[in-house]
Order: sequence, then structure tokens, then C-alpha cells
Amino acid sequence: MKELLLSVICLITSIASAQELKNKVMPEPSTPLRSAHQSIQSETDQIFKKLLGIRRDLHENPELAGQEVQTQKFIQQYLTDLGLEVKTDVYGHAVIGILKGDKTGKKIVWRSDMDALPNDYPDPVAFKSKIKGIQHGCGHDVHMAIGLGIAEVLAQNRKSLKGTVYFIFQPEEETFKGAKGIVDSELFSKIGPDEVYGLHVTALPVGQIMVKPNEVFAYQKKIRIELKNELSTEEVKGLTKKIYNSLSRATNNSKPWEIQQIVDPTIGLTSPNTIFKDYLIIDDKFNTYSKNDHLFLDAYLYETNASNLDGIIPKVKKIIEDGGYKNQLVSVFFTQGNPTVMNDEKLTNIAIKTIQKIYGKDAVAPDYGQVPFFNDDFAYFQQKVPGVYFLLGGSNFEKGIIAMNHSPNFQVDEESIRTGVKCFSSLIIERLSKN
Repeated sequence: MKELLLSVICLITSIASAQELKNKVMPEPSTPLRSAHQSIQSETDQIFKKLLGIRRDLHENPELAGQEVQTQKFIQQYLTDLGLEVKTDVYGHAVIGILKGDKTGKKIVWRSDMDALPNDYPDPVAFKSKIKGIQHGCGHDVHMAIGLGIAEVLAQNRKSLKGTVYFIFQPEEETFKGAKGIVDSELFSKIGPDEVYGLHVTALPVGQIMVKPNEVFAYQKKIRIELKNELSTEEVKGLTKKIYNSLSRATNNSKPWEIQQIVDPTIGLTSPNTIFKDYLIIDDKFNTYSKNDHLFLDAYLYETNASNLDGIIPKVKKIIEDGGYKNQLVSVFFTQGNPTVMNDEKLTNIAIKTIQKIYGKDAVAPDYGQVPFFNDDFAYFQQKVPGVYFLLGGSNFEKGIIAMNHSPNFQVDEESIRTGVKCFSSLIIERLSKN
């Protein structure tokens, strides 16, 4: 993965640098936006160094899903010190900070995930994990720092806030359990929020926010084929190759499984000619094993079009039967299929216009595709409440910083924290001001 990522650095360095410069300059918004949001930017700058320290401390002390004990205590104390009402008896090690404005209005949720990954990948930063085998290799430490920063900025503007902001720090995202646990809780039902927002740092250039209506990621499924254990190794190899060739689909013979290409300005997510649309990716090597005299073939697949999902199982069955294995076939079924992040179309378009009005047209980049391989249980919030999930650039190609999640040498340019705090503090304030 490292070699693939480095191969695109030279291609996009100049474009990324130009984008960084654009996003670092705050345009002169029209009155009355100017005063309020210049103040937000100033307040963000004032706490930025503190947020860097928080992020680095969280990075050094990661905790796995379901074990976020110390992380919970730290967040609880921080929000309490800001003067927020804090709830911890919701689900697992979740923390909910409640910021009530001095005026009545909307109820908005900002969600940040908390858990780390079980890995020992190379980590080039000075503030490495102190816990062997556990690492914030997905950026949740950055997400928490941004969430706490937004809470602090908005707390300083409490008197002008209309409504209530609920800061949900969610455990167990990596296991896809935490969000569902929270939305199924009694407290979440009582809250009855009007809107929900969240983000994920990713390999885009630092300072760049990217978002799109509807599906953000491809639909992920795990397919299982059960056969009578009568096939040779060569027959299995030939059968899985036929399935792979028959199911795989890509635009113009492109390679959407090359995830590092999401940042390419010509074929990446921000290009109308992106290769990351209208595809079906399936594992080229199935996980094969035997149990109780039966043979099992497992593979993950990623489909961009929801309407195609129902046809996959019948198609696989036909391939197997046409291949001469009808008598050996026992079953074909999906063993896993989490919901995918689905941005509310109306709310997404409003959010884009709002951020661009305050911070300039280049503050938000369009997203023309769907990211493969990744997903987020933020989807469960969106099943209950209209919501928007943003992708936030964390790479700085000139510095060799590539924020490719779940990969060796994952790094984040911490300027992304500044971008996240100021832009989304402004968004929340503007949304609260609307009836």
C-alpha cells in the first residue's frame, strides 16, 4: 500500500499545495456573517495548540472498541469543565455533552467516534502509541479533538446560540456497534434531534472538505458459497475466477480497487470523470475452508448501485450451476451487509452552500463517486435523523503526510483540526439560527 500511495504524490503535489493555500485564506464574508464567523476563526486559533496536545495525548493512549475507559473519563471531564451537562449512562463508554443555548431552537447532534485499531503498523510520529498492538490508525483521535474544539468554541458563544447541541462521543465504531447502541437508547429517543453531523479524516489534501448527497461509500457485502466438499483445489480456483470475472464491473476498464487513486485530480473523487462510480469490486482471492464435509467460499464485495444487490445471489448461483456444479451447490447467501452512509440530499446541499458562503467556494469540494472498502456506522444515526457525513482532508503531500486510513505510516496533517473546528462550528451556528 505504501508504494502505491507514494506513486501518486508527485502527480498531485502542486494541485494539493494550491488547494491548501486556498483553504487557509478566509474570504471576507458579507455582513452579518463577517463578525460572527471571524470570531469563530479567532477562537479556533486561540485553542488550536491545546487541541494539538489533546490529539497527541489520545494518540499515545489508544483504546480498542468496547474498552474506551480512560478516553471516556478524559472527554467527560473536558466537557464538564466547559460547563456542559454530561451524560455517560447511554451505551458502553459513550459520552454525551449537552450545550443549551440561551435561546430556544433546533436540536443538533455532532458525533465523534472514539475507538482505535488493533495493529502495529509503522507510525512515523514522535507521539507513538504507548500501548502495544493498539493504534489510532483511522483518525478517531483527530475526530475527538475536532469534536472537543467545536464544543469549546460553541460554549464560548452560548449566549447567542438558538437551541441545543448534543456532542456525542461514540465508542465501538470499528465494530459497527456503537452508533446502533446509542440510537436505540432511551436518551436518544428523548432527545429527538433534528439534524446530525459527523466527519472522517481521509487522504484528501489538508484543508479540503468533501461531501455529496446520498451514498458516500459503496455497499459492502460478504458473500458465502456452501458446496459439498467434492471439488479439487484446481476446480475451486477455476470456479472463483469465473465468479470474479463475471461479477467485477468498472468504468472504462479502470481499477477502482486502487484506493490511493481517490486523491487523483483526474480520476479521483473530486473529478466528474472519477473511476469511483458504477463499479462492483469483489475479492480476487476467496477465503476457502472446509467444515463438516462441506466447502465454504467467502468473499467481500463492494457495489455502488443498491438496485444491483438483489441480483448478485442469483447470478452467482447461475455461474456455479452453469459451471457443472449444480449437484455440489448447497447455498449462496450474504453473511454480512451493514447499512451504508446515506447523506440527506436537502441537508447536504444546504451545508455545502452554508460553508461556501462563509469560507469561500473552494472550502468544499464536490464528491462524484463512492469510496470502496470503507464504511461507518454513522449510517445508523442517519436512519433515525436527517444527517450529513463529511470527508475531511488530512494529507500533506509536500511533507510526505498521507492520511490513508488503516494503512502503514498513516499520518494526519494536524491543520485539518483547525479546518474542522472553524468550518463545522460555523455550520452548526448557522443551522441553529434557522427555524
